[in-house]
Amino acid sequence: MVDTDNVTQNETRDQPLTSKQLKIALLVISLAQLIVVLDATIVNIALPQIARTFKFSEANLQWIINGYALAFGGLLLLGGKAGDVFGKRKMFMIGIGIFITSSFLGGFAQDQAWIITTRTLQGVGGAIASPTALSLITTTFKQGPQRNKAMGAYAAMSGGGSAIGLLLGGILTSYLSWRWVFFINVPIGLIVLILTPFAIHEPERSKSRLDFFGTLLSTGGVAMLVYGLSHAASTSWSSPVTYISLIIAAILLFSFVVYEFVYKDPIIPVRILKNVTRVGTYLVMLTLGSALFGMFYFLAQFIQEIMGYSPLKTGVAFLPVTLLIVVISGVTSKLVSKVNPRILITIGPAIVAIGLFLMSRISIHASYLNILYPMTLMAVGMGLAFVPLTLTAIQNIEKSDAGIASALLNTTQQLGGSLGLAILVTVSSSYATSSINSYLTQHHLPSSSASNSFAGTIPHIPFVQTAVTYGFTRAFIVASGFALAAAVVAITLLRTTKPEKFSLDDETVIIG
Repeated sequence: MVDTDNVTQNETRDQPLTSKQLKIALLVISLAQLIVVLDATIVNIALPQIARTFKFSEANLQWIINGYALAFGGLLLLGGKAGDVFGKRKMFMIGIGIFITSSFLGGFAQDQAWIITTRTLQGVGGAIASPTALSLITTTFKQGPQRNKAMGAYAAMSGGGSAIGLLLGGILTSYLSWRWVFFINVPIGLIVLILTPFAIHEPERSKSRLDFFGTLLSTGGVAMLVYGLSHAASTSWSSPVTYISLIIAAILLFSFVVYEFVYKDPIIPVRILKNVTRVGTYLVMLTLGSALFGMFYFLAQFIQEIMGYSPLKTGVAFLPVTLLIVVISGVTSKLVSKVNPRILITIGPAIVAIGLFLMSRISIHASYLNILYPMTLMAVGMGLAFVPLTLTAIQNIEKSDAGIASALLNTTQQLGGSLGLAILVTVSSSYATSSINSYLTQHHLPSSSASNSFAGTIPHIPFVQTAVTYGFTRAFIVASGFALAAAVVAITLLRTTKPEKFSLDDETVIIG
């Protein structure tokens, strides 16, 4: 018998898209990337309000960010592979469907577990939708000016989505409710789902297999590592839960490495990691991500809870940083054909390290100017580093491996951010709690007040705000160390000796 489904699908695939369909396809893919990127920043502005609503401790509050980042980063490679195996358009729509459903449910959250669970599900949806959206650009648009234009729009959404998220988060939280930072995804996502079948054909599928077990080992290992570090922040390093979690993490991650070497179709092909420069690139992104996630997390709270800014004013305060990243990234994209990428990748994290160190000098009396110039330095450093990092990840690689190589870079960024945030929150909580308890002891006050100071909001009590700010500054110093380590890795491991010319006509990936 003739497989009519395959015949119909092949006929549809062979029919060229009209100009109108191509425009709609670009709109669909860009909107999908927008909501995925936007969601990485929009929630940061709403964190203090969410914390007050559900009385989050500082240690638990980080899971609103980490739940998303862990699921997104841990499943990103699997999401891209699933698109190859089951159909890119189908998995793209499934990913968007999961994303907007979890966003809708998140808007109705009634407790801490509910909102953390829905944030994690958002990460799952994003991990499926984001890599398939990028793949659909290469299969929908012809190589040359047409694809270059599509890539430009995709890059604009990747860069501009963060700025839009910060501003939109402030507007929605100020004039409606923090719940609307979740609800806003639903109408955008529905537009994407409705238009996708009319504008995008289903590309040919791959015959490769999914590495479910490898993904389970890697994601589970990183999740247990982050959980162990986070638990240390809320209890202690000597807690049985803390060290048992870290032991399980070590076992799972070691098992993952062994399994990837023996499995015939691993999620991370070993050949990709044989290039020293590529490994160095991943390590730079891992350590740089560790530094930067904490920066946005702590600054969003400091600006609102210590400086007293409204959510809207906080969003506006972050705008110069995000816009500067976009501008510097544009300048850097032109420099990479003239300047050794190794130089840019070394200088970028070094500037970020300086900015973070200067940020560690702030106090409860800080003005906007006191935080603006360190943020400006960090924005310049990020703008200098991200473009060459994306390019060195796929330098001298087979075209068939370009997608997985670049997706792995995005994965290290997300997982590095999760690990870094867990470590930085542990540092911040430990110093802040120690400082509060010392004050209470000196003034013969009950120590129970210390735990209450982290229950959902930072009270307007001078010694508490001073202690919390002190915790933030210690975290910034550690984050500065992460960024400095990234610069050291770059100058030590990267072997790029001459400028390389990269073209969007080939396989180009933008980090979102």
